[in-house]
Amino acid sequence: MNVTIIALGSRGDVLPYAALGGALRKAGHHVRFATFEGFEPVVAAQGLVFHPVRGDAQAIMLSSGGQALARSGQNVVRMMASIMRSFGALARDYARDLTELASQPTNLIVNQLGGGLYGYDLAEKLGVPMVAAAVMPLVPTRTQPMLAFPRWPSAVPGYNLLTFHLAYQLVWQAFRPTINRWRRNVLGLDGAPLLGVYREMQKSMTLLNGFSALVVPRPHDWGAQVHVTGYWFPEDESWQPPDDLLHFLDDGPPPVFAGFGSMPLDDAEQVTDLVLEAMRQSGQRAIVHAGWGGAGGRALPEWAFGLDYAPYDWLFPRMAALIHHGGSGTTAFGLRSGVPAIVIPFLFDQFYWGRRISELGVGPGPIPFAELSARRLADAIREATEDGGMQERARQLGSQIQEEDGLGLAVRVLESVADG
Repeated sequence: MNVTIIALGSRGDVLPYAALGGALRKAGHHVRFATFEGFEPVVAAQGLVFHPVRGDAQAIMLSSGGQALARSGQNVVRMMASIMRSFGALARDYARDLTELASQPTNLIVNQLGGGLYGYDLAEKLGVPMVAAAVMPLVPTRTQPMLAFPRWPSAVPGYNLLTFHLAYQLVWQAFRPTINRWRRNVLGLDGAPLLGVYREMQKSMTLLNGFSALVVPRPHDWGAQVHVTGYWFPEDESWQPPDDLLHFLDDGPPPVFAGFGSMPLDDAEQVTDLVLEAMRQSGQRAIVHAGWGGAGGRALPEWAFGLDYAPYDWLFPRMAALIHHGGSGTTAFGLRSGVPAIVIPFLFDQFYWGRRISELGVGPGPIPFAELSARRLADAIREATEDGGMQERARQLGSQIQEEDGLGLAVRVLESVADG
């Protein structure tokens, strides 16, 4: 079958979907992958047909002010509105660049974009099914609120479901004018309703979740159309570790990894100083990952190593503990590695993943970036590296996740959808 995958976001957002595309290709299917133009190497590594979309995820994150939002705490409406404004400003570019997909042969559209944006409209135009795919729990449930919304007592009737509706509207209303012009003027479709197609998606559409039920227990009110497959892990088989990294790892006990992925840092040097001081106080060697924020980009003490890139599936199992921002992709690799993790959430789903890691007993409680200090981080590092029970729980969970076949199950679900 011909499959079209649409995924726009940071590298960590795109990688799981590229892995899914690679699994589909290995199963004999033809896959066209639409994503930001800078991720062509990621798509090519999986042997997929690349469809470029103009835009730069790193620039979008910088323009949305990730660190400033992090300082404001878990104000989810402000976070989502700011990020959606940044994406929404490029909405016309997305529509223009995705229009060509309406003329390409496809049997199925897999869409990472929240609320079915663009993918739903293309599927309607082509008369093919769309599968909404996610690597975080976005399907409405009465058991918990939408990610990053505050937890209110269960005595507040309807609150949890309401948060999902509100989140959808924040996204949909930012894109609605452009998408409806695109539907009418380019695709030849009627405009979508004022409130979008949220209810229709939840009732009739297949929803594919690329995370583990060991980490996100399946809510009792998710219907049969909601599938939880396990994680979708990419592999970088061509990468070889540089000699200086190997020498550093061999030259002492396992270090502690510290990296904040795609999060922008207003003052990378100050953050680097804080991390190094926490490592010094806890007596740990360190690997400081630059990420998009540029941490560790200066001379470091001999017990620390500045890293530009290494595949997490190779690096994380060699660490004593992990410090990261709690992005969904980084969290998945960390859990599979069997190493305790300390989450420093900045925004949105990162707070959820940090809480889940703590609830599962495979890491200390999260420290929001707005509240980060060298002392608090040093205390968390000591807990993660000295608590034998936590280390054993992390190892056991990692082993269980390694046994799951998330990609295989996801491919079978998509094949069944395409077959009707």
